[in-house]
Amino acid sequence: MADPAVSPAIHPTRALVLSTGAFTICFAVWTIFAIIGLQIRETLSFSETQFGLLVGMPILTGSLIRVLLGVWTDRLGGRTVFTLTMLAAAAATFLLSFAQTYPQFLLAALGVGIAGGSFAVGVAYVSRFYPAGRQGTALGIFGVGNVGAAVTKFAAPFLMLALGWQGAAQVYAGVLAATAVLFWWLSEEDPVTAARSRGEAPARSFAAEFAPLSDIRVLRFSLYYFFVFGGFVALALWLPRYLVGVYGFDVAVAGLIGAAYSIPGSIFRAWGGALSDRHGARAVLYWTFGVSALAALALSLPTGQTAMAPAAFIALVFVLGLFMAIGKAAVFKHIPVYYPQNVGAVGGMVGMIGGLGGFVLPIVFGWLKDATGLWSSCFMVLFLIVAACFAWMHLTVRRLDRAPAGQPA
Repeated sequence: MADPAVSPAIHPTRALVLSTGAFTICFAVWTIFAIIGLQIRETLSFSETQFGLLVGMPILTGSLIRVLLGVWTDRLGGRTVFTLTMLAAAAATFLLSFAQTYPQFLLAALGVGIAGGSFAVGVAYVSRFYPAGRQGTALGIFGVGNVGAAVTKFAAPFLMLALGWQGAAQVYAGVLAATAVLFWWLSEEDPVTAARSRGEAPARSFAAEFAPLSDIRVLRFSLYYFFVFGGFVALALWLPRYLVGVYGFDVAVAGLIGAAYSIPGSIFRAWGGALSDRHGARAVLYWTFGVSALAALALSLPTGQTAMAPAAFIALVFVLGLFMAIGKAAVFKHIPVYYPQNVGAVGGMVGMIGGLGGFVLPIVFGWLKDATGLWSSCFMVLFLIVAACFAWMHLTVRRLDRAPAGQPA
């Protein structure tokens, strides 16, 4: 693979800035139903089940498409695939404004979800511009684009009040389309794609692209990301309901706390990448899983008369979110190191499983609350998942420490 460190023609900082900005806009579009869906539901009188499926559909499809987009990025290059992904999502978001029936809304949501697949594209594209010692920091900065969810929470309500949900969707579509054009105009091909276009690197078969996905290590990384990303997203969605149900907070205050939880959780991902470059991803994940397990265990104590004080609860939840954010970057630090030729495919698989966590876990939280009557049951689930992550990683490290030198974890 071409070494970006010795290729003077490329501009890694420009690629990182453009990709992070584009991913921020994509993430904002991906979560648009969290805001405009409220007005759509009120206008068309959707049931709770219909509304839940509508809001969750973009999250589901944006996760499932990541493997395919990641493979295409490995083969065609991130500049092309990123641009086409944004244009496709922009078209779907624009067509959303003309939907009138529930099936039409679901179909539009399917298209809007394409924006969420941009994560796999960006990871594969950005990683090719940086040497191994700087990939953790670069991918951590790229992951800050998750803050796009907070952008939607703050911007979409004002657009919806001024223009209605249709106008808000059209504005989002226009911004995303403009972002795609600017990205194509200002970006450049990554070193690997550029080398292939010059005939300096051979094309790879589809079998070679998908081959690493059978590796058990990919499944292990996917479980890690199911917790640090899927758990983080699920908790961000569930936290307002928890604060209202347990502590009687006003909905507006609970929503504000939920938004405040999301923003630093995205920004600290960049710090997690820097820590992974400096101390190693494995060490960062040990801290992530260890602290998260202690926090989740404390939070899983049954609520009721013995519920901890609201300030203590919020502080502990923010600690949990902080270490989840750091862990996100640490997981993706591993991927270009172990799979330099398949970052798109492996990153897409890991990202897909993490995204599915954000879709599945809120459903599990709600089911457990109904079944047990315990609000804190959601943290019991998170404790079990992070305990499994810690145990699997530690057993793997112990086994490899006894194995001959040179085998990666």
